[in-house]
Amino acid sequence: MGCSSEGVAAALRAAAEVVAEHRSELVELDRAIGDGDHGENMSRGFTAIVSALETEVPATPAGVAKLAATTLISKVGGAAGPLYGTAFLRASTRLGDADSLDVPLLVAALQAALDGVQARGKAVGGDATMVDALIPAVSAAEACPADASIADVLTAAADAADRGAESTVDLVPRKGRASYLGERAVGHMDPGARSTALLLRAFAEAAR
Repeated sequence: MGCSSEGVAAALRAAAEVVAEHRSELVELDRAIGDGDHGENMSRGFTAIVSALETEVPATPAGVAKLAATTLISKVGGAAGPLYGTAFLRASTRLGDADSLDVPLLVAALQAALDGVQARGKAVGGDATMVDALIPAVSAAEACPADASIADVLTAAADAADRGAESTVDLVPRKGRASYLGERAVGHMDPGARSTALLLRAFAEAAR
């Protein structure tokens, strides 16, 4: 069972609701180790995506992902806009002109998103960034059985991303503003890893 462009748009609308619900949490996480703007930036970006989708839903999943990418890059400051924008842009390129999203294409798009984030931010696993949520999420998606549904794959990815985000609490950040704090940042979850886990959970719930 594939997922149409309307299904991808619905997942983004669901993500916008989740980001809005968790805006204060993301602000507090970022305030502890950064400049406190992550929740605000994510909320602004996804609100803008929803507004853009009200005007027109592109005809393909790739088109919807590209709309998300360009919106985030143009509307969101800080690191979140370029990083999430690049993730959606790379995913969009990987989806190509397919008129629906199936499991192999979803897994490939998740891998492309991770590759894009790593190329843009130069982070690796263990740096205490969103990559620490994305790497296990992609691995979990790839490990799903052949008969898994899109919802199954996204749920496995979200579960792994949750654990990955938790792991950043014990890490010394090596990238971004938090890296300036060094050891003092230990004990705080990375806000980008948390927002990555939240987005994947929203996508999984929407797919159900």
